[in-house]
Amino acid sequence: MNRRHLLGLAAAGLALPARAQTAFPDRPIRFIVPFPPGGGTDTWARIAAEGMQPELGQTIVIENRGGAGGLVGTEAAAKAPPDGYTLLFTITTHVQTPVVMRRFPYDPVADFAPIGRLGTTSISFCVGPKVPPEIRTWPEFAAWAKGRDLSLGSYAPGSTGHAFALLVAEEARLTMEHVSYRGETPMLQDMLAGQIHGGFHSMAAAGEMLRAGRLRALMTAGERRIPALGEVPLMKEVGFSDRFSFSGFSGLLAPARTPAAVLDRLTEAFRIAAAKPETHRRLLAVDTVPSYQDPATFRAQVARNLREWTEIAERLNLTVDG
Repeated sequence: MNRRHLLGLAAAGLALPARAQTAFPDRPIRFIVPFPPGGGTDTWARIAAEGMQPELGQTIVIENRGGAGGLVGTEAAAKAPPDGYTLLFTITTHVQTPVVMRRFPYDPVADFAPIGRLGTTSISFCVGPKVPPEIRTWPEFAAWAKGRDLSLGSYAPGSTGHAFALLVAEEARLTMEHVSYRGETPMLQDMLAGQIHGGFHSMAAAGEMLRAGRLRALMTAGERRIPALGEVPLMKEVGFSDRFSFSGFSGLLAPARTPAAVLDRLTEAFRIAAAKPETHRRLLAVDTVPSYQDPATFRAQVARNLREWTEIAERLNLTVDG
């Protein structure tokens, strides 16, 4: 065997460990969810993670980092090493919270590389035991609420639920105090305890309580009724404006500057997971419409929602401290 051949074998032998070390993924992946456990965002993140794990051959760990309407967890994800091992699973508050707080610790578009959108869902106006049990419809609630001081919650300051609560009070001419929470779960707990009258919830978080009759849904935002809620009407069907048709997203993003090869691997795993029948079944079970978007389409939606929400916030003078 000649010297050149031996050198070639040695070089090949040295190259193999280097390739093995850079294979992605070679350890668990972390999804940062910028809200507490038990809410809609947490539910959707776990559905996505469980669908992706077999495709990646690694465990995906959910890390809930709530606070400041999602800013805390999102900023942590934006500043994480761009290696594909720390990702962000989030919702439309990704663009909403920085707009209404006038704080931009991250750029919602430039600081992230979209991997894909999982689905969309409508939120419903719900009331709890603080409202008399005989009130089952929006007209009944509106008549009862006239002249009362209402407390309406939202799952994050500056969120769709926050803006919609303000808009409901404005259009129905009701007096309202807004109470913001660090996610749907603490808001749900307070509503069930009779601490607040109502607010907007996703079926992913409140569906079980609605089916059990512990909460009542009076109307639904968006463009389509929620099948599980039966005859509960759309807001536009009970006289509200088309401002309640704003639709958002739930999806997965990586820090900007994540290598293209890593993004490709994650994108393919997410695409396969989003298309699985079991993923669709689980999403539909929480009244979420499976509606995958590829990275380019998802990026365009994030940018569009940022523009739309800036306009909504300016029109409502929607600002919060935080």
